Formats: sequence, structure tokens, C-alpha cells
Amino acid sequence: MTDPAKAIRIGTMISASAGHAANRIAEIADLGFESFEPFFWQTTNGQDLAELGKRSLDAIGNRDITISTLGMFGNPLEDQEMDRQTLEGWKDCIDNAHHFGATTVAGFTGRVRGKPLTDSLPQYKKVWSELARRAADKGVRIAFENCAMDGNWQTGDWNIAHNPDAWELMFNETPDDNIGLEWEPCHQLVYLIDPLPQIRKWAHKFFHVHGKDATVRWDVIKEHGIFGKQKFVFMRTPGFGDSNWTDIISELRLAGWSGSIDIEGWHDPVYRDALEMTGQVRALNYLKHSRGGDFVNLTAQYEGGDPSLRRAS
Repeated sequence: MTDPAKAIRIGTMISASAGHAANRIAEIADLGFESFEPFFWQTTNGQDLAELGKRSLDAIGNRDITISTLGMFGNPLEDQEMDRQTLEGWKDCIDNAHHFGATTVAGFTGRVRGKPLTDSLPQYKKVWSELARRAADKGVRIAFENCAMDGNWQTGDWNIAHNPDAWELMFNETPDDNIGLEWEPCHQLVYLIDPLPQIRKWAHKFFHVHGKDATVRWDVIKEHGIFGKQKFVFMRTPGFGDSNWTDIISELRLAGWSGSIDIEGWHDPVYRDALEMTGQVRALNYLKHSRGGDFVNLTAQYEGGDPSLRRAS
């Protein structure tokens, strides 16, 4: 029987920018990760993605590991040289996602730099309507990560998809069924937003989930506020932050969501550098536990048996 627990897989992100993605997958494939998200920062650096996809799948071999999502992070809305490379990278990822077995490409929306969020909407609509059509032709979905990248409503350099009010505006401009979100609770906690009711409202637009958390220092907020010199929030690896991932995964399941939760590391102020993979493997096991632990198939012995053994529906 297929393991229904793995309707939600737990994996991690793999940097693909430097050309070592397949080697990295091979290096950590036996640690228990169930999925990988290879990702690029601003540019694919001219890599042959069809060949990279083949090498990545070869590195996975016959293990029960999937690649559902590719990441392409940069600003495709403006016209500097690196912005143009990001836009081409999006097109390349969309065209070659199938070589990885992926059905989603994720990243930032981009932004008209230094302007209020709403000033980006015309360029957002122009660029992403075209990319949505390109992706639909390939059977690919587009997912925007909800990271502010130090931006806000008034100004920023990278992304407009960091606030639920912005999501309303974006999806009005691009009502395409294949445009959604790469969601993570960390970026909601940074804005002091409760992630649980957000899941109930927006889960139908979650195409991919990042496993990242945050610790909010309420004592700092009460004494110094959120715009002072004292840091009031830290991004954390799951299991070390404030989020109850049992509740998060339960809400995702109640919403009928399935897919991969891929851990985004490299942000935790404690479990980093030499402790990076220690933290990630701890997060992997924590998220599997939050998912409900190992699947136990006992349904068959109750079929046709004493109905009192079943909980009333």
C-alpha cells in the first residue's frame, strides 16, 4: 500500500547555481530526505538544465525521493543584466522542469525597485501573464515565495508576494490557475502574522511549502519595538522556532493539501556552519514526527468488524 503519510513529503533545498546540485544530492540522499528542491540564485550560469535534471535523477537512483519543485530566485521585472538573466532562467526552468520530474517552478515575483508595491503591478502582470502561459503549455505551475527580502509595502528590491493583501492584488492581475504561492510560516511570523488562519484561507494557492521557522523575541518588542536597533526576530530551522508544525501540517491536511515541505536552511543563528546539517536532519525528523510519524496500516482488520471500534464520524 502507498504510504499516505508521504502525501506530504519532507525534504530540503539544494543549491544548483554552482553546478554541483547532483553531487550534493548524492552526498545527502541517504539521510532520510524524501524530496529535494534544486534552486538557482538569479542565474542558471548557462547550465544545461536537461543534463542537470538527468544527473540529479541519476543521483537519486531508486530511492523513494522526488523533485517536485525548482527554484529560480531573482528580480525578473526590471532590465539590468542580471534581471534579464533571471527572466531567462525562469523560462529555462519552466521548459526543463520535466527533466527533473518537477511540476512547479518557484521564486520571487520581482519588483520595480524603490517604489511602492502597487507600482509593480503593471509590470508584474505583463511578465507573469506571459510566463504563466508558457508554463501552462508545459504542464508547470508557478509559485511565488512569500519572502519580503527586507522590503515592505513602500519600497523593496525583489518581491511583492510577501503580504496577503498583495496576494489579493496579484491574483486579481493574474487569475491563472497555475499561479500560486511557495508558502512558509517564517515570513508570516516576521510580520507578526498568525500562519494558521492563513492556511485555512489560502491553502488552495499553496503549490509548495518551505520548511523554515522564526523565533519572535517578544521581550525585545515590548521594550524596543520592531523598528529599533535590537533584533526582534530570528529565522530558524523547523523544530527550533515558535511554530507548532503539528498544527501547521494538520491544517494543511484538513485543507486537502499534498506536496513537499522542503527545508530552507542557512538562516538559523545557532544551527549553521558546522552545525548546518545537524540542524537540518533534526528538522527533517521533527517535521516527520509533526506529520504523524511512521504510517501504521491497521485499517484492514476493522473492515466489516465491530463498528464500536471506529470513531463516530
